[in-house]
Amino acid sequence: MFANSSQAQQAPSSFTLEQAITYALENSDNAKNASIDRQIADAKVKETRGIGLPQISAAGTILQNEKLPRFFALKPVAYGFSSASDQSNPNYVDYNNFFPGVPDDGVLAGQNFFQLKSNGQAGISVSQILFNASYLVGLQAASAYRELSEKQEQQTKEQIIQNVAKAYYGVLINQERLKLFDVNIARVDSLFRSTKAFNTNGFAEGIEVDRIEVALNNLMAERDKFLNLQSLSVELLKFQMNYPVDQDITLTASIDQMSMDKDLAAVIGDFDYSERIEYKVLETNRKLQQLNIKNKYSEGLPSLVAFADFGYSTQSADIAGVFRTESNIPDNNPYGFSADKWYQTQSFGVTLNVPLFSGLQRTYRLKQERLTALKIENGFNSLKRGIDVEVKQSNSTYKNALRSLETQDRNMKLAEKIARITKLKYEQGVGSNLEVVDAESALREAQINYYNALYDALVSRVDLMKAYGKIETLNTPTSQN
Repeated sequence: MFANSSQAQQAPSSFTLEQAITYALENSDNAKNASIDRQIADAKVKETRGIGLPQISAAGTILQNEKLPRFFALKPVAYGFSSASDQSNPNYVDYNNFFPGVPDDGVLAGQNFFQLKSNGQAGISVSQILFNASYLVGLQAASAYRELSEKQEQQTKEQIIQNVAKAYYGVLINQERLKLFDVNIARVDSLFRSTKAFNTNGFAEGIEVDRIEVALNNLMAERDKFLNLQSLSVELLKFQMNYPVDQDITLTASIDQMSMDKDLAAVIGDFDYSERIEYKVLETNRKLQQLNIKNKYSEGLPSLVAFADFGYSTQSADIAGVFRTESNIPDNNPYGFSADKWYQTQSFGVTLNVPLFSGLQRTYRLKQERLTALKIENGFNSLKRGIDVEVKQSNSTYKNALRSLETQDRNMKLAEKIARITKLKYEQGVGSNLEVVDAESALREAQINYYNALYDALVSRVDLMKAYGKIETLNTPTSQN
């Protein structure tokens, strides 16, 4: 059981280029974050839609007023009341002597007998947007924002593909160079042994043996250094793939499977700015900015909202009375009071908001958005010029890399031929040991130059595909054949 559990946690160990790219797209932290950003945008769209749905809330309040606020008033005479002239009238009121001792212009602070100390309220409020132009624009902007997040996710994926492809090619090249080191060491070691045998039999001088031994030692030292370089290139590939650093990784592709089209542009097709993800992102930003301008216009339009409130309220002389649902007053009392101490309340209506003047704030906000739109248009011009330069440069670099690769391939084959003939002549006694050492050194240099040129060609091919907006084709099996 434990063995199976451990294997389930192990990442795959063998990868083609396509599989390495797929693994990176599924496991890279940058790819995961880009996917999360897209999910955030989806949630933002749904949040914006929710603004147009009915908004329902419930609330309840229990309030205890230990000290009720007093009410303030003037004496009746201050409001124009005067005493009746007929004091024998039973309804006679002497307003002049109301509140004796208080001047006619004095302020009275009376006890608040209209409000009780304890009260409670509970209810539900409902509101619904009937018309709001900004909300309608917001729905469009939310969809554009989601589109932008999708484009940015794609941009992240393309960068991952480019980085993984270059790192993968680097490991492949180093593997081939390591094989060459082993072949060269075996060949020089064989030469060293045969020369040593010649020296033992008196057919070669000791200095010849020493010279070849120095060459052999240098080769072995270079191989040890190159092993460290190869290890670093593997670690770089693991980093780009987000592959576990403590697990071994094997590349199943070979250099022979990597296509090197002489006219890759013809294979890719005609160039179109819209193929570039950067151009697509900028187009979406332009769409968002146009919606921002539209929204600033919409802020000046009327809005209409419907609302309704339903609830109950009560008051009592003490806090305990708030929680009573029945009173001592009978239902059939002559005063018309209800036995239920919580009384229902309800109201509904519409609110119309008409912006009339904002101190020219909307005007200047609109101006800012228009200027921002101009900056985006300038960004299109800059992006196109940059893409044009990138396409021309990548085409030129790729063609130069192919020419260099052809030259270095020819040089390596010539160096192999020279090394083989020189060794044969030396073994037949018609060549010098020094010629053999020089030929071996020239061969190693030619091999290094060839694989450097091959790596440059592979990398420039990736850059050319990126310039044409076709980098995703590397994530297909046919791209390796």
